[in-house]
This record gives sequence, structure tokens and C-alpha cells, in this order.
Amino acid sequence: MAAYIVRRLLLILPTLWAIITINFFIVQIAPGGPVDQAIAEMQGLGSTSGTERISGSISGDSGAPQSSGASAYRGARGLDPEVIAEIEKRYGFDKPLLARYGEMLKNYLTFNFGDSLFRGRSVLALIAERLPVSVSLGLWSTLIIYLVSIPLGIRKAVKNGTPFDVWTSTAIILGNAIPSFLFAVLLVVLFSGGSFLKIFPLRGLASVDGANWSLPARILDYFWHLTLPIIAITIGGFATLTMLTKNSFLDEIHKQYVTTARAKGLTEKKILLGHVFRNAMLIVIAGFPAAFISMFFTGSVLIEVIFSLDVMGLLGFESKMQRDYPVIFATLYIFTLLGLVLSLVSDVMYTVIDPRIDFEAR
Repeated sequence: MAAYIVRRLLLILPTLWAIITINFFIVQIAPGGPVDQAIAEMQGLGSTSGTERISGSISGDSGAPQSSGASAYRGARGLDPEVIAEIEKRYGFDKPLLARYGEMLKNYLTFNFGDSLFRGRSVLALIAERLPVSVSLGLWSTLIIYLVSIPLGIRKAVKNGTPFDVWTSTAIILGNAIPSFLFAVLLVVLFSGGSFLKIFPLRGLASVDGANWSLPARILDYFWHLTLPIIAITIGGFATLTMLTKNSFLDEIHKQYVTTARAKGLTEKKILLGHVFRNAMLIVIAGFPAAFISMFFTGSVLIEVIFSLDVMGLLGFESKMQRDYPVIFATLYIFTLLGLVLSLVSDVMYTVIDPRIDFEAR
């Protein structure tokens, strides 16, 4: 098993390189980059003060702008070539494409992601600021979904076709049909100072004066702030995992080894937990990394906006809209790395649950 883990860890490097390389060249050659956006904003401002705010101190005559000739950027007509060159230098586009690519790879080996193009802060500082919130939402949402869905799915499999199975299926399907952002708005209206009660806070994950509180009080305040966002995120997440668990158990229950175990006189509880659970949970565990990555990285931008949460999903969305390349590639790099590591953890969990699986032999 150790040799398999080492091979998988070594395979992470070329996989990470391939993903970063493909995305780098696709994004870099796409129109509407940061230079184009800066030029468009300058043209819209139409004042010297606005130009200085965008491109910093620019040398040259302050009179009428000269023709930029055949510029590679849309909307650059009428701007001084020195202005274009200054903007390119500021955003790092004064270097050839391959030079920028090589510099990015060298920096990423040491986790040097540079500075954001539009926020005036280092990318690591931006990620470190939002990562705890994303981890909180992703971790607790995934744990709640798994802790509820797996026992519920097992119970539904045992009670298949009974009224319990029918009404629980109806409940989770209705929950899955409700858009999460709409449910978030409903929670705000009902419990967060809308038209009814004001029980839960609306912003952030800590109270303004919470830093001076005792540790137990800060922990309670943390979960107090998390309650509504977690409910809004998880409300539609039970259906898939619950039905997957139920169907996996139903498939295993009807196999020959279960009939043999019953013939030997084993109790239903021992059959379910000692034999069926091990086999049925394999497919559920296989989906855990994808579920966690989905909750952790993407989440719901609308829910994050509704509850005023600064998380990775919102940062990634804003960066893509602004063409903030350092933030885009840094988040992609970290997300991909964590995703590959979690995939390896999932394979290791296979062998923990079912020792018959031997990746080393394969």
C-alpha cells in the first residue's frame, strides 16, 4: 500500500502541471483580459485623474492622446502607446506568453502566487482570509449531509415500500426541488430580522465584539452564525446521497451472501452492519471527495452574497469576472491539489472499509 501511495503522490505532479498549463493558455489567449478592461475603464472615465487612478503615473504629454496605431487591444484607439505600455507592465503583459508561463510555474513551485491585479493585496492573503469560512461551510455541510443521509438511506432500504419510505422520499425530493438561494431568502425573512423573527445574525461568522469573549462563548457564536447558511446549503443535498445509500443497500440485501447469512441464523442487525454495510458503502465513499470539493470550493455564490460571507467561491467568481489572473490560477492550483489529495484519501478509505481491496496488487 505504501508503494501505491507514493506512486499516486508522484502522479499528482504531472496531473497538476497539465491542468494548470491547459487553463493558463486558454485563459491567456481569451479576449477581455485585464489590460482590455483597464483600457475600457479609462475610455469610459475620460479624465486625467481617472487615467492616473487606473494606470498610475504616466510619463508623456498631457495634451491630446496620440494614435496608438495597430494595437492588439480592443478600444485602444486614441490612447498614447506609452499609456498602453505602462498598463501592460503593471499587469505583467509586457513579457512574452511563454515567459509569463515559465515564471508562473517557477513561482508556483514555492507557492508564490504574487499579488492580485485589482485588489492591491497578495493572493495568499486573500485566500487565507477566506479559506477558514469556506472550510467551515464545506466541512459542516458535508458532515451533516453524510450523518443524516447514510442512516436515513439504510432505514429506507430496510423499510422499503412502507409509509416511512414514502413520506421521507417525498420530503427529501421537495427539499431538493427548492432552490437553495430561495430557501436562504426565506430563512432571512423568517429568522434574521426580516418581517418576522430576529434570532440569527445575517453577516459573517463572528460577532463584532466576539474577540473579547471566552472560548465557549466564541464557539457558540461561531455556530450561531453558521446555522442559517448551513441549513440553506444542505437542504437540497440529502436527496442524492440518501437514495444512493438506499439503492446500494437494496442491491446488497438481495445478494446470495445475505441469504446464506440469514440461513446461518445471524440477526438482521449483524447482517446489515457486519456484511452489507461494508459492501454498500464503497460507492458512497467513492463520492465523498467530489461531494466535499463541491461544498468546499463551489458552494453557492448567491447564498454567500445573501449571508455576506467572504468565501472562496465568491472570490473565484469575482476574479473570473475581473480577469484577475493571479487569483484565478492560484485558486485553481490549490483546488486541484486538494482535490487530488482527497482522491487519494478516498482510495485509502476503500481498503479501511474493505480489506479485500488491494490497490498494491493492481
